[in-house]
Amino acid sequence: MLSILRIMFALVLLQYPLTKLFGFPGTMNPPFLSLSWIAGAIELVTGALILIGFLTRPAAFLLAGTMAAAYFIGHAGGNFFPMLNRGDLAIMFCFVSLYLVFAGPGPWSVDAQRSSNP
Repeated sequence: MLSILRIMFALVLLQYPLTKLFGFPGTMNPPFLSLSWIAGAIELVTGALILIGFLTRPAAFLLAGTMAAAYFIGHAGGNFFPMLNRGDLAIMFCFVSLYLVFAGPGPWSVDAQRSSNP
């Protein structure tokens, strides 16, 4: 189940950087090297690494920090309640990433394959 959580988490996450950087499946195109664009680049790389389970712990750690920053920079000032400031998803991405830092990628991952082969 840990591997399934990791894979589904990454698939849901990846729609956001793909929209930010490539306009697919949505239409958001932030200016090149803007804060949103840089966050999208980090999300794309870390999301892809988490998806395949390669360097999962460091990627998840970087992503957790990025999502915490996204919440405090982009959402927390709007309202105290995450549902009202639309930061609930950033909080969930942050804490699932943090969970993956400690739990690891699970058995269906490149990391698990690399550690089982001498």
